[in-house]
Parts: sequence; C-alpha cells; structure tokens
Amino acid sequence: EYHCKPLGDTDWNGSGMHANFSTAYMREVGGKAYFEALMAEFDKNLLDHIAVYGPDNDKRLTGKHETAPWNKFSYGIADRGASIRVPHSFVKNDYKGYLEDRRPNSQGDPYQIASQILKTIASVPASGQVSAAA
Repeated sequence: EYHCKPLGDTDWNGSGMHANFSTAYMREVGGKAYFEALMAEFDKNLLDHIAVYGPDNDKRLTGKHETAPWNKFSYGIADRGASIRVPHSFVKNDYKGYLEDRRPNSQGDPYQIASQILKTIASVPASGQVSAAA
C-alpha cells in the first residue's frame, strides 16, 4: 500500500510532492504588496488546499522533519519548515519569480493541486495596486 508516511510516526521525513509555481505576473511584475496579498489568500484558503494535497497529510505535516503543521499556514525565505518556501532569488528580484508550496504529498493528484493553487492565485488582483482590504 502506498502512503505519504509509510513508516508511521518515526524520525523520517515522509514523501512530499512539492509544487513550484509562478505566473507571468509573478515573474514579470510581482512586488512585495502583491506577494503579501497572495500569502494572505493562501492562508485564508488553507483547508481548501489541504483537502486536495493528498490523503493522510496530517501524518506527514506535523511541524517536524522539514514540514509545517497541516493546520497552520506559514511562509519563509529558504524555510524548508514553512508551508511555502520563498527562494532567496524571489526576494532579491523585487518579489518576482516562483514560489514552492511544500504541503502536497506524494499521493496527491497533481491536476487538483495545480487547480487549487491557480484558484488561489486568481483571487488576488494582478495589478500595480493591491487594495488594503485584500
């Protein structure tokens, strides 16, 4: 039987299927305000993401072994223990480039994962002005 944490509660990382993602807007325009609005949407949609990121993810996403807890969203620069790892290059390039969602597991459906990521991205205005209410 396949499982994202086949050895159970052991001192072992489990099996993830991290999703690197970007859009043309993220690569070409980006910006800190847009990035912060995007992270707020990922936080707001936490459970929608977890629902499609693979079964038994609560066994893998414990906050140990380079994972964030399944029920708490976080992001950080080069932080392998965050929900979303932000590459150094992203920040150095004025918040432009790709991001890495570290929560999907090896049993997730890549099409559902990509769909949920794109739904969340689409909910953030892609313009030079991100409203304070976002």
